Amino acid sequence: MTQEYQYMFRVVTKNCDAEFARWTDALNHAKSLIPNCKSLFEDIRIFVGEELIWIYSRSHKYPQFIGAGTYDRLARLFIAEAREEEKRNEEQGNEEGNG
Repeated sequence: MTQEYQYMFRVVTKNCDAEFARWTDALNHAKSLIPNCKSLFEDIRIFVGEELIWIYSRSHKYPQFIGAGTYDRLARLFIAEAREEEKRNEEQGNEEGNG
């Protein structure tokens, strides 16, 4: 996969600091934490390296992508990761069928 980001994705909240190699995994983890974000002063952030790229807080109706072009880069990365996963699943299915 041609990765536009060379760092780990970090999901950070008041009670959590987790690292992920894939954007999809980081985003899914961050979204799973949204129900726990009940205070106006709490938020969920995703960093790549030291750069903040995504934030959710109760003060906004929807999560915010931070930085010019960030949404487009992450959308392309999401598609690339989905294609990789699909290819991997097809290869595993072929191996099981031939075994």
